[in-house]
Amino acid sequence: MNLILMGAPGAGKGTQSEKISEKWGIPAISTGDILRAAIKAGTALGNTAKTYIDDGKLVPDEIVIGIIKEYLTSDACKNGFILDGFPRSIPQAEALAAMDVKIDAVLSIEVADEKIVERMSGRRVCTCGASYHVAFNPSKVEGVCDKCGAETYIRKDDAPETVIKRLETYHTQTEPLKAFYEAKGLLVTVEGQDEIADTTRLVFEALSQFSV
Repeated sequence: MNLILMGAPGAGKGTQSEKISEKWGIPAISTGDILRAAIKAGTALGNTAKTYIDDGKLVPDEIVIGIIKEYLTSDACKNGFILDGFPRSIPQAEALAAMDVKIDAVLSIEVADEKIVERMSGRRVCTCGASYHVAFNPSKVEGVCDKCGAETYIRKDDAPETVIKRLETYHTQTEPLKAFYEAKGLLVTVEGQDEIADTTRLVFEALSQFSV
């Protein structure tokens, strides 16, 4: 099964990607993972990408797309793949289609913006690596890590104003992909639930028709 996973930041794509990977035995891959692998392997495109990264610049779309094509046609993806984080725009989706890479389904996990803001702005983390949520998984003492006793804090990415900006970017740049893939008969939507297990069950039900 060749799958594209969509959803706003905080919708739970990463978690569901892991669940799908475990169930169907196909790799869950992100653009970042593919870039790092190409750079580590020293491929021609990987080396080119490294020059941009070393200069603190964004890697151009055509290079990213070339690296993704190399990876998707490699043995690592011969039984399928889950693309998380690509494509992010209509031009990237058109470039992916031009690669002649077969896509079986595009799964979009739908979660209302206000729920995402609540989920993400409620996160609290600690320098020891522990993670909490003020509503769903609070520490025993507010603002204090259960594991090491240090003060917990909000990551910059989880601050409400940052989350809202990221959601605006998603709605403007990435959400139009839903209409793009719906027109191709590939779009499948699942409503994200409060419990991870409930979302996973709906995801598995939605994708079962595409598995072999």
